[in-house]
Amino acid sequence: MKIAQSYTHPMNLYAQRIKEEGIVVFDDVKGLPSGDEPFTSADYVIAIGHRGYMDLMYDDTPDYSGLYTVGVIFPNHTLRTVSVTDDYRATLIIVDSSVLNDPMLQIMGQLRYRYEPHPNVKLDKQEYRIITHVVEGMREIKRLGLSDQRMLMTRLLEFLLRLLSQYRKSKLNETGGDKQVSARFHSDLKQHFREHRDVGFYAEQACLSTKHFSTVVKQETGHTASYWIHHHIAVEAKMLLHVRRDLSVQAIADLLGFEDQATFSRYFRRETGMSPTIFREKG
Repeated sequence: MKIAQSYTHPMNLYAQRIKEEGIVVFDDVKGLPSGDEPFTSADYVIAIGHRGYMDLMYDDTPDYSGLYTVGVIFPNHTLRTVSVTDDYRATLIIVDSSVLNDPMLQIMGQLRYRYEPHPNVKLDKQEYRIITHVVEGMREIKRLGLSDQRMLMTRLLEFLLRLLSQYRKSKLNETGGDKQVSARFHSDLKQHFREHRDVGFYAEQACLSTKHFSTVVKQETGHTASYWIHHHIAVEAKMLLHVRRDLSVQAIADLLGFEDQATFSRYFRRETGMSPTIFREKG
């Protein structure tokens, strides 16, 4: 079953609007922007299925979208339609990549290790109803054209992500499928990242050998423990540079546990492609 040729996907039709507004809600979406061809988004996408069914490939893994499903897709992952029913409809929340640096949305980085390997959350009827009410709030903000709508949209998006995280966690707990090692790792990382950036320390906290710890984290999250350590430090650094403008780069380097500003600057440039000063100016 193919999407009618006359249908133009809103992500293709309103690319400039997404860039200008930062967070945009699209309803009655019938499939992927690329139809049957592979699609890789530069934006962050939340897809809420309302009816019908779409089988797809997420990178190299089979996945689906349908009634009561929510997919949380990070940038640079590839989706390809396998089949889609004629009645498939979804709501998409598109978040421009520039919004990911907003300190209010640190939760995106914190949840990345859960959603990148397995982006889908299956809701029950009550959870689905609550999620759709939050999205209706987003639509109302846009309809009213409030002067601070970007801030309000960001707050609702954060709330939506926290709800999804809680729903997903409760289901994992019910089935006994929670990822124990990576969950403990990320908890330890938040507490110790300023003093400890070596994988061996976190393996010791989990009472595992470094090799086995690294293997389990990669299996559970799709990324290495080293990746998550560097990712967490970069997210914290971006937040401080953006929010704590009263602090110098040297002071932020101190807060993050770097021995001096030069070391921090080299590290930040390697992780983000720009210096801390330029990042702060762009923000």
